[in-house]
Amino acid sequence: MLPSSFEQLIASGEKIAMLTCYDATFAKLSAAAGVDILLVGDSLGMVVQGAENTLQVTMQDMIYHTRCVAAGAPDTFIIADLPYGSYEHSLEEAYQNAQKLIKAGAHMVKLEGGGEIVNTARYLVDHNIRVCAHLGFTPQAVQQLGGYKIQGKTEESAQKITQDAINMSMAGVDFILFEMVPAILAKQITEKVGTPTIGIGAGVDCSGQVLVLQDLLGIYTGTANKHPSEYKAPRFAQNFLKDAPGIQQAIANYVQAVKNKTFPAIQHSY
Repeated sequence: MLPSSFEQLIASGEKIAMLTCYDATFAKLSAAAGVDILLVGDSLGMVVQGAENTLQVTMQDMIYHTRCVAAGAPDTFIIADLPYGSYEHSLEEAYQNAQKLIKAGAHMVKLEGGGEIVNTARYLVDHNIRVCAHLGFTPQAVQQLGGYKIQGKTEESAQKITQDAINMSMAGVDFILFEMVPAILAKQITEKVGTPTIGIGAGVDCSGQVLVLQDLLGIYTGTANKHPSEYKAPRFAQNFLKDAPGIQQAIANYVQAVKNKTFPAIQHSY
């Protein structure tokens, strides 16, 4: 069950502003700027470690960065990603790894995919672990999906995402995150399921939004082994630092844009 403060926020129709974070300094800044939720994402594999994807991120990495974020923002709600290989093989292993992230300072864990992963989500919920489901484009499955591609464009794909969202909601997850799905699909599912939704490249009609911190600041230029000129920012990203006097104000501007429903705009959606 979500804290009452979130239930009140969602009931009032106010959007949730979530931001990825990987260390204490930025956690402290983000909390002061009014971010509702900090996500310790396995996106650290790319933006911190310089890799091409999230697949090399370990449980030890996630525990370390979760501790750092919790130290910097002890009063802010924290979600931590279960990394690739930490929850797919057995329910007990998923539970043990989720417990490690909770002990490190997270209040909720996030896992990717539908289908059989619904059973994992249900198991965690039944064992008093709060869960955020991640549907649509799932970075841990980037190789199976054939790269960074929009999901839910075909009727079959849209139906699968919808059914997975319904199943995850019935399993008792607290949030469903949609990444790179058509805005109209995210809107329809948000209206259909009772679970709050978080979007990234999924339109303005989700219950909240999330961005990668380095995308918000416009400082990510691709993997460590490639020249910045080879990198093209994703459609859903926006550089909020460009028009701000400093980092904290840039983050505050992002929070305000989410709350005002001016971000994401049409150009950030699919």
